[in-house]
Amino acid sequence: MRVELRSTVDSALPPNDDHPYRTGVWQPQVREYDATYEVDDPAIEGTVPDDLHGVYLRNTETALFEPIKRYHPFDGDAMLHSISFEAGEVRYHNRFVRTDGFLAEQEAKHSLWAGITEHPSNAVAEAGWGARTMMKDNASTDVVVHQGAALASFYQCGELYRLDPINLADQGKTRWKGWFPPEGISAHSKLDEHTGELLFFNYHLDAPHMNYGVVSAAGEVINYQPIPLPGPRLPHDMAFTENWSILNDLPLYWDPQALADGYYSNRFDRDLPSRFALIPRHGGSDEIRWFEAQPTFVLHWTNAYESTNAAGEELVVLDGFFQHNPTARGVDRHGGGHKGFETLDLNVIQAKAHRWTFNLTTGACGEQQLSDTACEFPMMNGRYAGREYRYSYNARSAPNLFAFDAIIKHDVVSGVEEMWEAPSGVFLSETVMAPREGSSAEDDGYLLTFSSDVDNDVSHCLVFDAADPGAGPVCRIRLPERICSGTHATWAPMTALSVSAG
Repeated sequence: MRVELRSTVDSALPPNDDHPYRTGVWQPQVREYDATYEVDDPAIEGTVPDDLHGVYLRNTETALFEPIKRYHPFDGDAMLHSISFEAGEVRYHNRFVRTDGFLAEQEAKHSLWAGITEHPSNAVAEAGWGARTMMKDNASTDVVVHQGAALASFYQCGELYRLDPINLADQGKTRWKGWFPPEGISAHSKLDEHTGELLFFNYHLDAPHMNYGVVSAAGEVINYQPIPLPGPRLPHDMAFTENWSILNDLPLYWDPQALADGYYSNRFDRDLPSRFALIPRHGGSDEIRWFEAQPTFVLHWTNAYESTNAAGEELVVLDGFFQHNPTARGVDRHGGGHKGFETLDLNVIQAKAHRWTFNLTTGACGEQQLSDTACEFPMMNGRYAGREYRYSYNARSAPNLFAFDAIIKHDVVSGVEEMWEAPSGVFLSETVMAPREGSSAEDDGYLLTFSSDVDNDVSHCLVFDAADPGAGPVCRIRLPERICSGTHATWAPMTALSVSAG
């Protein structure tokens, strides 16, 4: 392994820090590296598959400065990690995303914006970003690849920061023919690999409270529609089929009285239904079909597709993770200034695989639980996104911590779940599925994840056979240093990186 230290950023955290999300698997990083691996490199255990061609990208959240009042892991600055496989060569890079907020705090050498669990008035800066305003757009939630560029995004709506998906060189902010939604874009935009289109939404305090858009493969906004909601909501994700986009109005939202008093306190109303807006992908607001279901909150959707039943009625099937206790009701609240951390434990909120079936003929909505296992952060073969599928690769949450300790392959047709558990003290990233070059089956390919071994202070890229992840990694590639934990990841084949970024 040839390693080059490219830069070290400024940081000022307390010595002997004991914050649970600035230590252990969340230990911050400040160094940026480039690494290249040779054939038979001692840093590689096993054999790198010769039919693996593409790039695995992961977004992580890194604390750099003491918060103004209270730190939450989602407040961390974005550091992207890239590991690419091409013609037998393996390359690794990591870079901070140079957001406006990151650059301003690097210059100031301290925090300028209030975090998600702080009152906005605590901010030192005079302006900010986000659906609730006055936050730092840290672009540290998700990453997708569109038009050959990696796009890093912020969960509460902000810019899409562009980077080269291989070497992570800064390419500035995304603009489509010079335009970008003034409301920003939420974290989870969706790529349809069949059309090359990017689907997105945003949400905000003012009516209509949500907008939905489509960007063509050529980088042109070809649809942008208001999605009228009864008030401010907190949607985190969306789904799509070949013809429909699916947005949600779930009964978790900012409490109206708290908003009137200048606070942003979440409220879950168990007396309100979950509502789903099905809009034709290229259609208008007047074409929305609304459906109602049991009250819940869903952080992430797995997939959606179109079908018909025995009566010939048209259906849209939506899979995601139904939270049975979204506000951690009945669970002791953490003290010591760690407000809200109990809801970071997927075991506490009891997120379980669930299916909603929307009957376009009758207007009815059916529901069923698909698994008794508490897990989340589903990934799948991107070639099946928006189409009928069989396999989801999910993450199991470690107890009492927002971190993952196992991969679960879930067969949504048979219900069978296959698990690979990481050794004690080892935590995993969101696990992407990389189809094998020339693959013919949905699970014919590889799973990739970054691991962080806290006890031995080392990280690896682990590669599994997607057809048999329970057999363990077929390859382990050591990284230059142990990486910080975070949220989302993506896989892009080399063919997706040859598209000219507009």
